[in-house]
Amino acid sequence: MLELLVAVSEHGSLSAGARAVGMAQPNASRAIAAWETSLGVRLIERSPRGSRLTSDGDVVVDWAVAVLDAAARLRTGVDALRREQNSHLTVAASLTVAEHLIPRWLTRLRRERPTLDVGLVVENSSEVFELVQAGRVDVGFVETPRLPRALRYRAVANDRLVVVVAPDHPWATRHTPIGPDELAAASLVVREPGSGTRTTLDDALHGHPRAAPALELASNAAVRVAVASGAGAAVLSELAVASAVSSGELVVAPTSRLELVRTIHAVWTDAAALHPAAADLVAIAGRLPIS
Repeated sequence: MLELLVAVSEHGSLSAGARAVGMAQPNASRAIAAWETSLGVRLIERSPRGSRLTSDGDVVVDWAVAVLDAAARLRTGVDALRREQNSHLTVAASLTVAEHLIPRWLTRLRRERPTLDVGLVVENSSEVFELVQAGRVDVGFVETPRLPRALRYRAVANDRLVVVVAPDHPWATRHTPIGPDELAAASLVVREPGSGTRTTLDDALHGHPRAAPALELASNAAVRVAVASGAGAAVLSELAVASAVSSGELVVAPTSRLELVRTIHAVWTDAAALHPAAADLVAIAGRLPIS
């Protein structure tokens, strides 16, 4: 309506103003009349020779111009914010995902979005949830099986945990599988509480009496070094131990009746507000094979 009134002022008549804003003249006339009734102010003087603004209409046009200018500045500012937001993506990932999967996913994303600025925050799964819920990151990736109900999530990959030991550990030459009772009774080198690896292990051994940990460490690399040094057995992702197993530094011990397969999820706060680049990253994570 404001655009129509300003157009009437600029073009000198209701019919010309209506054409300028793409309205049929009868529709424009009815719209102005309805607005006059709503405001209680006569805006246009109608006569057989045409229509022109009243003195009150001239005042309202001045105000309307100011409002339209402010609205245009608002749109310009919001567009700039949107462009800035869409040019930067902040991702949080738990350690296993960050060390072994995120680099490939982000490399593919940069090929598709070469001007995108990406920031990566690496924390354990529980801290990733906190960052996502606080709105400090656009999307998170975790491997823990326990997902907060407040978050949206999507499965993107599967990962398997294995029991690893040093080559001189008694389990290194085992042929009979290690079951949950024996694993629970062992003093293991474990990740810290809140990590997806620790949570998966705790869930797999739930209900079985547990020995105290030999060591509790905050990274996969630290656990690998401790195990290779003879500190005891550990349960880690296949991804995290692949190179050490290939080199002979670690040995995978056989297991049975242990649920050590876990799903890696993307998590975010609201599906409707998922950052466009984050949506692309989630799609990439879902289609690239784990190797």
